[in-house]
Amino acid sequence: MGSALLSQWISGNESITVVDPMASDLPGGVTLVSDRSQVLDQRFDCIVAAVKPQMIDDIMPDYAANLAPGGYVLSIAAGYSATRLSKLMGGAPVVRTMPNLPAAIGRGVSGICPGPHATSNHMTHAEGFMRRAGSTITVDSEEKLDRVTAVAGSGPGYVFEIARAYAEAAIAQGFDEEEARDMVLGTIGGAIAMASEPSASNLEELRNSVTSKGGTTAAGLDALNGDDGLSTRLHATLQAAYDRAVELR
Repeated sequence: MGSALLSQWISGNESITVVDPMASDLPGGVTLVSDRSQVLDQRFDCIVAAVKPQMIDDIMPDYAANLAPGGYVLSIAAGYSATRLSKLMGGAPVVRTMPNLPAAIGRGVSGICPGPHATSNHMTHAEGFMRRAGSTITVDSEEKLDRVTAVAGSGPGYVFEIARAYAEAAIAQGFDEEEARDMVLGTIGGAIAMASEPSASNLEELRNSVTSKGGTTAAGLDALNGDDGLSTRLHATLQAAYDRAVELR
């Protein structure tokens, strides 16, 4: 996720340094070093913790010395609390964010939460930074951020699975794979674009606007969610994702 976000972050005026022994193909204007020893004397206003959670304990403590006075740590590490990270880095201010996959193309949704010692200036910077990759929602606790994770962080996976099942059903209606994919993605994309218009009605009204009594859409919707089966399944989906996020933290 760090590499995906980097492609959006470079649109600003900041000087960005990446420490990664494995990276090679980074956007222009980014300084790449392979080891922290190459930045020992440098101080940074924002240090992004973009490593796997199981590696944080071994990697991040040393970087406390690289944090400039007044700076903060922006964590995109899933399953690692801001409180734990702040303590690990000697009480450093931490802001935690949870982006989702479409951030890679500037269409993501990122939850942002202040951690220990984070100031309003830190939050303002973090929000602006993450908005380069899409929209943001700021919450006041990591518990709420776990709920953002369940809805938005994991959300693309749900959408892809729904689209896959939708396309599979279209194939069963006699269309080939390419035709089914084009129709399904075009329909979903068009409907989402319409619902996202500033003047759009609420989602229930939009659904009703294409549902004539006794018509084909009404018949399909009755099969889809007439018994509230879809609604029940989605409630269970979000709850399961939230419960797992809490376990990981």
